[in-house]
Amino acid sequence: MKYDTITPINLEGESSVKTYKVAIMGATGAVGQQMKVQLEKRNFPAGEILFLASSRSAGQEIEFKGKTYIVQEAVPESFEGVDIALFSAGGSISEKFAPEAVKRGAVVIDNTSAFRMDPEVPLVVPEVNKKDMRLHNGIISNPNCSTIQMVCALQPLKEQFGLSKVVVSTYQAVSGAGIGAINELKDQAADFDNAKQADASVLPVKSADKHYPIAFNAIPQIDVFADNGYTLEEMKMINETKKIMHDDKLSVAATCVRLPVVTGHSESVYVELEGAPSVEEVKQAIAEAAGVELMDDPSQQLYPMPLMAEGLDEVFVGRIRQDPDNPQGFHLWVVSDNLVKGAALNSVQIAESLIEEKIV
Repeated sequence: MKYDTITPINLEGESSVKTYKVAIMGATGAVGQQMKVQLEKRNFPAGEILFLASSRSAGQEIEFKGKTYIVQEAVPESFEGVDIALFSAGGSISEKFAPEAVKRGAVVIDNTSAFRMDPEVPLVVPEVNKKDMRLHNGIISNPNCSTIQMVCALQPLKEQFGLSKVVVSTYQAVSGAGIGAINELKDQAADFDNAKQADASVLPVKSADKHYPIAFNAIPQIDVFADNGYTLEEMKMINETKKIMHDDKLSVAATCVRLPVVTGHSESVYVELEGAPSVEEVKQAIAEAAGVELMDDPSQQLYPMPLMAEGLDEVFVGRIRQDPDNPQGFHLWVVSDNLVKGAALNSVQIAESLIEEKIV
């Protein structure tokens, strides 16, 4: 597809291509496993690779490019000689080990919220703000999964028409809450089929006092509530969008909802543009954007859905229509695999861009 500036690295026939020592921190988790898949799929020049995790997961075996690797328990010394470290093991782990990796010369690409709003840490989606990587001091943050797919769709509109307002409602898959949430959805669905009481212990927030079943349900809470009535997930989308797009004056509001979908986030996005383009002009801007696929033909019932996006790289956009009361307002439907572009792929694309830009 249109990944013109971040295409997979092709090493076929290149015997002198520089290789890198890569570490995956959180290698046994859902995102860590997908990071491994993306490194393989995109032929990343990893001359040496380490799979790191907690002591609980150490000793597991992982297959990578036909070889078997043993998952090691992460300690500060694990990062000796590492060039690029992909982190996805939780914020507290990143806060503990990312500085240790940087101290030993690695560039950390962190998939947690630990450093996203740190003014000294770039928050990067390569299709949107790749140049920000040059400002790194050892750590580059990967944005929230729901933010990534939205800004990929927003960037071409901002560039061509100007962007003043964004209102988004998300329909997020349970995989965003980890493997435990996936298993609980499957177990609850089976319980309902067997007329059993569905047990809930993971969603909406595992550490919360109350839990609700997700099977056959919609939960309008992702993460804990802030004092302003928004959840932290919603505030991530608001603040991260402004940071990535370098626009503190951009009006952004979000409502984030968890649905009984295994993989693939969907978003209903309302935007107000500074210009007043036609629907066809908006569609054309979306169709030409890197990493974005236009899927929009109501006459054929053609529109993005999470089931068809699973495992794919692209951000899919459809249902584009002008607001009936505002010629500068447009409604979009945005879908992407939250474990792929929403997490692992974006991290690997950052690593590829570091190499392409000769930053690492």
